[in-house]
Amino acid sequence: MKKPVARFAYLIAFLAVVGYALITLRGPRGLHVLFDRQAQIQEMEKRNAVLAEEIERKRERIKRLETNASEQELEIRDRLKLVHPNEKVYITGRPDKK
Repeated sequence: MKKPVARFAYLIAFLAVVGYALITLRGPRGLHVLFDRQAQIQEMEKRNAVLAEEIERKRERIKRLETNASEQELEIRDRLKLVHPNEKVYITGRPDKK
């Protein structure tokens, strides 16, 4: 008599554990959220890699500007729209609207 009751109790316990696992894995904090978070992490790691490359390019550009006077001059002239005396400037295209 004890064996069928014990088997039935084990079966009920097993079904309860399986049911709890299914509810937990399909719930609001389940597997789909885990997969979404992993995708988010991968996306942010890629973005961080792109930003790190951009930072490195900007550092190299700053070093070039620090060491090369002609590049420095070109950058200053471009940003501040400066020209040397007796230099002619030709503007082509449409002017920038502010």
